[in-house]
Amino acid sequence: MRKTIKLLFFVVLWSVTFPVSKSHAISFVRDAEIERTIALFAKPIFEAAGLSADNIEIYLVNDSRLNAFVANGQKLFIHTGLLQRSKSPEQVIGVIAHETGHIAGGHLSRIRQKMEETSPESILGFILGGAAILAGQPGAGSAIIMGGQDMATRSLLKYSRTEEASADQAAVVYLDETKTSTRGLLEFFEILKKTELSSTSQQNPYIRTHPLTAERITFLAAHVAKSPLSDIRVSDEFIELHARMRAKLDSYLLSPTHTFRLYPTSDTSIPARYARAQAYHKDNQHEKAIAEIDGLIADHPNDPYFYELKGQIYFENGDIENAIEAYKKSVAILPKHPLLLLALGRAYQESGKDEYLPEAIDLLEQSIKQDNTSSFTWRQLGIAYGRANRMAESSLALAEEAYLQRHYKEAIFLAGRAEKEFKTGSPQWIQAQDLRLASERLQKKQNK
Repeated sequence: MRKTIKLLFFVVLWSVTFPVSKSHAISFVRDAEIERTIALFAKPIFEAAGLSADNIEIYLVNDSRLNAFVANGQKLFIHTGLLQRSKSPEQVIGVIAHETGHIAGGHLSRIRQKMEETSPESILGFILGGAAILAGQPGAGSAIIMGGQDMATRSLLKYSRTEEASADQAAVVYLDETKTSTRGLLEFFEILKKTELSSTSQQNPYIRTHPLTAERITFLAAHVAKSPLSDIRVSDEFIELHARMRAKLDSYLLSPTHTFRLYPTSDTSIPARYARAQAYHKDNQHEKAIAEIDGLIADHPNDPYFYELKGQIYFENGDIENAIEAYKKSVAILPKHPLLLLALGRAYQESGKDEYLPEAIDLLEQSIKQDNTSSFTWRQLGIAYGRANRMAESSLALAEEAYLQRHYKEAIFLAGRAEKEFKTGSPQWIQAQDLRLASERLQKKQNK
């Protein structure tokens, strides 16, 4: 089974966790720096649980509510609202430790069994767009989530009190083993307690799926009271990463006015300057945005994410040449990140210059090697192949995009066309045939 089909299962879990009305749109946010930060926070916890941190996959849900969950192993979903509301890295790490406790406790097996007992047609009925949500272009990918059967779908991910207590106990073990204070997890639960409402329809989704009880808070409070780690902070690096993550999310998701209020010019910290650079850009104050980010680069010339933001500012203002120069520096510092490779390859592509085309293709191919689940990258690569008159490869890349978007009829046509052009038995021929057969199988299921 192709990897991208497995992603559909994770989207199903995500959609049923947040049942909303037909008119409500939900998006995932992609960001190289924030994903790296969460991975760094999560790695020690996953290793303490005996899990392979190398396989962690992180998804940021663009939602202002407090929520986080894991699905089918090392798929970690975190709401941007949780990250923005968190006051310390310890709070985020504590939540990750709790979710890891559900994985290690086998609680996901129970959920998978429930999923198997529910008809696939019923589950898929809650989604429009399928795996395309997770495979879309960087920045944000969105899909409309269909309503209906709220109680039935919500119950799929609702843990029992016993499972919640078990996950809490496991989290404490992981936090102690990694020399991290449990106070962060306790503080998070106290925040949840303050937001808990009597009306289930308005209740925070984390509380709906993770029942919060006085006993759980009492357990954590008792551990904090006796633990010698309770007042020990994480590294200065983690504290800085957390502050930058919050500033970046605030500046991307809030209005410039709100961002300037949170990060006034009197605040000369790195996170505040970072947030203002993006806010100036959003507010069409181009010169101030560049001046702010150039100041950060002058102080920190080896930070790839400052160059990435500079490239974005230039790119979105139509200054492709300067965008290319900035993106080149970000890739030189962090050469294997798929989103940075995509950004530079896309900039070369958008320049419209034929001499840049080979470089664009090479970068997009490198990005695909690092992450072959991005439909947007496949599309960019398909367009680049077409411009280079490599039509069979263009058809194959666009077939991959169609497959990820669940446009199986189009994927069958494009993969079939590519299959006829490639030499029988070649890697590309095998890829095209595999893609065509998988699309035909899924189209049949889709039409039932």
